[in-house]
Amino acid sequence: MLSPGATIGILGGGQLARMLALAGARLGLKSHVFSPVPDDPAFDVCAAHTKADFLDEAALAAFADSVDVVTYEFENVPARTAEVLEAHRPVRPNPKVLALTQDRLIEKQFVRGLGIATADFADVTDADSLARAVAQLGRPSILKTRRFGYDGKGQTQVRDGVDLAQAFASLGGAPCILEGFVPFTKEVSVVAARGVDGAFRAWDVCENVHAHHILATTTAPAAISEKTARDAVEMARVIADAANYVGVIAVEMFVVSDAQGERLVVNEIAPRVHNSGHWTQDGAVTSQFEQHMRAVAGMPLGATRRHGQKVVMRNLIGADADTWAQILAEDGACLHLYGKRESRPGRKMGHVNRVYE
Repeated sequence: MLSPGATIGILGGGQLARMLALAGARLGLKSHVFSPVPDDPAFDVCAAHTKADFLDEAALAAFADSVDVVTYEFENVPARTAEVLEAHRPVRPNPKVLALTQDRLIEKQFVRGLGIATADFADVTDADSLARAVAQLGRPSILKTRRFGYDGKGQTQVRDGVDLAQAFASLGGAPCILEGFVPFTKEVSVVAARGVDGAFRAWDVCENVHAHHILATTTAPAAISEKTARDAVEMARVIADAANYVGVIAVEMFVVSDAQGERLVVNEIAPRVHNSGHWTQDGAVTSQFEQHMRAVAGMPLGATRRHGQKVVMRNLIGADADTWAQILAEDGACLHLYGKRESRPGRKMGHVNRVYE
């Protein structure tokens, strides 16, 4: 277990790293952020930062020597980066988790192997294999790149009339996965944490609404049955245990309602703090950011009890953040801005939490 005064190395310097550094500081933990981006928002609030390429092995070695443990704010860290750092310091979550979640096909196979439902899927390597996959899974279905996709990027819908060769070419000819359509009624996620000692804590299952493929609002708790909520948390626990996970993990799921009632289908795993967990900053005893820093430092996990009857998080996208003054004047609104210098359409600039008693 690390003690206050220890330094946590964070790969990536975006808003998630910024909020991790701020949360760690409350526990007396220092943060050293490593990022190739010169004006990343986490640089403003950390104890130290290194601006270098993720494949600069000399810079990585010096970074590792300055910290006690390494974590990351996003999953697309190069595998070589994790290998270099692991030779010097513990990397949490472990690099095997990175490899697992960087490839949608491997991730789906892993989850299915645990006996947990996912959408039906097929490997797609070219236009011919896409045709075979569509014949198997039908239309509509979703074609996604196996790697480097987020917020709707790296995917396209395969509907009636869509030319399959063009659909494959539109994603750059990269290896893909075709996923069958899931007739879901709502999207939910479990944000949870697992400690070095295997301890597991989950927050309330939350309900997510997206707009233009970007998370718009998260509401906790989700409007699902108690059994469905228990099942969702248990799925997340099984996944975290199987991966020997350390840190905060988010498991995105679809809720399907039919004559047999509600059932869950796992969509994706995020091996990090997650946008749908931002509500915990003001809506729970321990925020996801503090919990992650506790976990990677080997400290005891904090309570995940919710404040109030309901908590709603709303993302501030692009010009939404220009309403900051009105939000600050609103009684009970908790504003979090990310310190980004430029507002662009589709860019996450901040969020606001509202706790309802």
